[in-house]
Amino acid sequence: MNKIANRQSYLILPNLVQFPGFCYTSFMLTRDEVIKIARLARIALTDAEVEKFQKELSAVLDYVEELKKVDTTGLEEVSQVTGLVNVQREDRSAEAENHEAIFSQAPEIKDGFYKVKAIL
Repeated sequence: MNKIANRQSYLILPNLVQFPGFCYTSFMLTRDEVIKIARLARIALTDAEVEKFQKELSAVLDYVEELKKVDTTGLEEVSQVTGLVNVQREDRSAEAENHEAIFSQAPEIKDGFYKVKAIL
């Protein structure tokens, strides 16, 4: 695997395997699967990191399996929990009250628009 310059270690969930009650061992990713995930994420891992992430990612997937067991029948879907609504105004064009004063500051105007040099 290519080494990525100035790489940093990114922990998915630090020390997840060490938390009491979170040590799941029913499913373990293989070394090759962790290497493939790292390659897809373009993260270079050492052998020690591969072993560490093998345990941590497996624990995350096991926890997801636990969440799948939760009975959610009868619960309303929630897309957000803050209760906030879109407070933005409708997007519409309007001419400024001081249109002439603004245009008077422009170096050059053509057909009612600012004329600027082309940028290619």
